[in-house]
Amino acid sequence: MTQPSAPGRGSPAASAAQPALRRVVPRWPILGMALNDVVGSGVYLLPAAAAALLGPASLWAVFLAGAAVLLIVLCFAEASSRFDQPGSAYLYARTAFGGLAGTEVGLMSWLTRVASIASLSAGFAQAVSYLWPGAAEGWWRAAVIALPLTALTAVNVVGVAAGVSAAMALLAGKLLPLLFFLAAGLPRARWETFAAQPEGEGRIGEAALLLLFAYAGFENTPAAAGEYRNPRRDVPFALMANIVIVTLLYAGTQWVALGVLPSASSSDTPLADAAERFAGRWAGVLMTVGAGLSILGTNSNSVLTGPRYLLALARDGVGPAALAAVHPRFRTPVTAILLQGAITLPLALTGTFTGLAALSVVARLASYLATAAAVPVLRRKLGDRPGTLRLPLGPAIPLAAAAVTLALAASATGRHLLTAGLVLLAGALLHLLRRR
Repeated sequence: MTQPSAPGRGSPAASAAQPALRRVVPRWPILGMALNDVVGSGVYLLPAAAAALLGPASLWAVFLAGAAVLLIVLCFAEASSRFDQPGSAYLYARTAFGGLAGTEVGLMSWLTRVASIASLSAGFAQAVSYLWPGAAEGWWRAAVIALPLTALTAVNVVGVAAGVSAAMALLAGKLLPLLFFLAAGLPRARWETFAAQPEGEGRIGEAALLLLFAYAGFENTPAAAGEYRNPRRDVPFALMANIVIVTLLYAGTQWVALGVLPSASSSDTPLADAAERFAGRWAGVLMTVGAGLSILGTNSNSVLTGPRYLLALARDGVGPAALAAVHPRFRTPVTAILLQGAITLPLALTGTFTGLAALSVVARLASYLATAAAVPVLRRKLGDRPGTLRLPLGPAIPLAAAAVTLALAASATGRHLLTAGLVLLAGALLHLLRRR
């Protein structure tokens, strides 16, 4: 089994002659990227879907889900404070448990990105079809999926600074409609309308996975740590600030949608329908445009962070050495970026939004469980350095986070668990065939 490299240093597999990644991203853009990765299509679809499953109790479920995810976020915050290299959960698992565990987690983390990009690309065509029905099928659907994905891939090839700039612009485009929705809708939301929502179907497990999908994405914030100026300080800050902001944002949109729109659970576009109800047709169009930009923003982050998992794996001998190559001019992992684009595009063209989204949720659980389990081990192996974040209550928070993850895994379908198992088997084979 390969030995993990020291924290804060690259793998021995990375040659000294290899061009280095540029550390150009400061604190606030890191927080913006974290928000961009989490606040995706889920916030625009969450009110109806959660209300259909839980009824008026969906508002309180949003808070409970935020508290549960906070346990996992805290584990990522402590682990990330010990490293300044790319890889996120892959790096933590490899350092704590060795090469095989790292390979499995790294591959599952990358699969999460691929499934997420493909699902959101398919969802983008679905969102555009509300304004332009021709985008729902045929060559026009293929163009609506392929053109944005190709453009985001090209932007991220040019450089991480360009990728971050694109992500920040898309973040503004997605947040402004949501802030309008809250500012204009909160005074008009009524408790009577909220309480009169039909009772949900009571499918707790399905609701839990839905809420996890809405909160997921935070785990990618440390993935590009090799290009952050001060990742050991800024990544934990971004992770914890992100979960607080997102929980308040989701709770607010849930309250307005259910407090303004009777029977919100039956709406395909709950935020657009609620906005049209209290501000007119133009507001509904604004929210639909916001939904499209929201999807593109999340995809922008995934296109940026996903190849960093391949880079970290390849530097440790897993997969072709070309995936570890950094372009001498752009200082980005160009081969890894292009490979990811070549895989996600056909998946997006042939798959469905819901099926690929569910797969991305199940794949995420591997990185959550591995990071929660790694925290106590990293404490023993690495000790504390100046600036290291150490969670209180000893092992209690990592154990609680692991319990939450296992409970979510129990809610997954057999088909998705089988797919995850096959990926883990492929990871074991890749580890056996790794380059020395």
